[in-house]
Formats: sequence, C-alpha cells, structure tokens
Amino acid sequence: MSRPLIVIPARIGSTRFPRKPLADIAGISMIRRTANIASQVEHTDYIVATDSKEIAAHCEAHNIAVTMTSTEIPSGSDRVLAAAKATGSTSDILVNLQGDAPFTDPTHIAAVIKALADKTVDIATPYIRLGWDDLDVLREAKKETPFSGTTLIEQKGRAIWFSKNIIPAIRKEADLRSQSAISPICRHIGLYGYRRKSLGRYAALPQSPYEKLEGLEQLRALENGMIIAAVEVGKPRISSSGIDTPEDLKRAEALIATYGDPFSTGSS
Repeated sequence: MSRPLIVIPARIGSTRFPRKPLADIAGISMIRRTANIASQVEHTDYIVATDSKEIAAHCEAHNIAVTMTSTEIPSGSDRVLAAAKATGSTSDILVNLQGDAPFTDPTHIAAVIKALADKTVDIATPYIRLGWDDLDVLREAKKETPFSGTTLIEQKGRAIWFSKNIIPAIRKEADLRSQSAISPICRHIGLYGYRRKSLGRYAALPQSPYEKLEGLEQLRALENGMIIAAVEVGKPRISSSGIDTPEDLKRAEALIATYGDPFSTGSS
C-alpha cells in the first residue's frame, strides 16, 4: 500500500490576502515553509495542490512536488481528494496540511497519521489542551482575529463539536483556576487526516446547516455521523493558528524573531 500522502492546498485568490501562498515570511515564501514541514514527516509523500500556474512555477523552482487542480474546487478538503486522483496516488491515508499553516509541528502530522491506524476512525485532527495563561492569550487574540477554534472531546478521544467561539462556557472559573494549571479548553489545530474512502464520502455530501453557520467544514462530517478522532499534541515552539491576513504575517515574523526560525535548510 502507498505511503500516506500529505497534500498542501494552495489557492492564489484568497479574498482577505491575495497571493497569500507566495507571501514572504522572513525571506522565505509561505508555501515553501509549509512544504518544508511536510518534508520532515517520515515515511510519507507530499505534494502542493494549486489552481495557480504562478504558484506551480514557484514550487517547481524550489524542487517541490506540485499538481494543478481546478479553480472551481470549493474547499481545501475537496482539493486534497482532487490532488490524490490527479497524481494517481493509491494512498489510503490523505492529510490536509493547509498552505497557510507554515508553523505546523511535523510531530502533529505524524500523530494524526498514527490515529488513523484505528480502522473505525474516518478523520483525525489534533488539539492542544490550554493552560489558563494560554486561554487568557486566546481570549485576547480573538478580539481581533476570531478564526481560531476550539473543540469538545468525549472520553474515548472522539470529537463531539467544533466552534470558532471558545467552548465550553466555564462556570466557577476562579475555583477551577485554583485547583489546576490546566483549563478545560482545547484549542483545535486546523490539520486533518482522512481515510481515503471517508474523504470521498465527505466530499460528496452537501454543506450541512451548522457548517454554514460556523464556517467549519468538519461540522459536515459530525452532522453526518462520521467519526473524528481528536489527538492531543504538545504545544509547538511557535504557536500560530494560521496566516489569514497581512497583519497575521507581521505577527508571524515577530514570532520568528522571538523564538527562532523553524525552517529546515536541509529541505525545500
């Protein structure tokens, strides 16, 4: 069986940040940084899936595998499936590493792939359990950037729900803070691994009601009874939920200046 395939969707036409994958972050393009992460995950293959000849040419210039996909594809997950078909991949496990997530920890990708060894799981995605200080930071950040999501998880490690709001609400928070350094809030990381058949089923489903309201694709899976494994992972060296705006890019460069550059010069 083919090795897991990491697909990096990269659209040129983001409304909030046009030409985003080609944006320079401390001297290295966003798409190169993201592909570099994928290259560090052992025993996998990776490819950029784009609708842009400019992005494709940029990838080829840096020896990054790339395939062209239609501009009409509605979502990143659909683009992952299209890329797998276009390349003739027979991989049973497909990973959606979003092109605007250049600080994803490679160990998080490996953890998602490992979770899919459970044949009952359709989709796997990671989360970080927040300490109270981290929760305070998230609350402050969401005043300006409301896109970072949280998740609810049941005891067997299955996701119950996702939201762009901070869930659950916390009663008697002061008491809980005095009892433990860890809050009950789990910050979701927008990284997904799919069993190939499950992704095909998911892509064939219409948008679901709560998916439309929250703007979160994974709710379509939950609303249709699919099983999502939520995998707890450690906090990365640089914690960033993704780059959606030019302001996010400035924050990313500030994080690199503070914590060092995670880009591995041994790869793309």
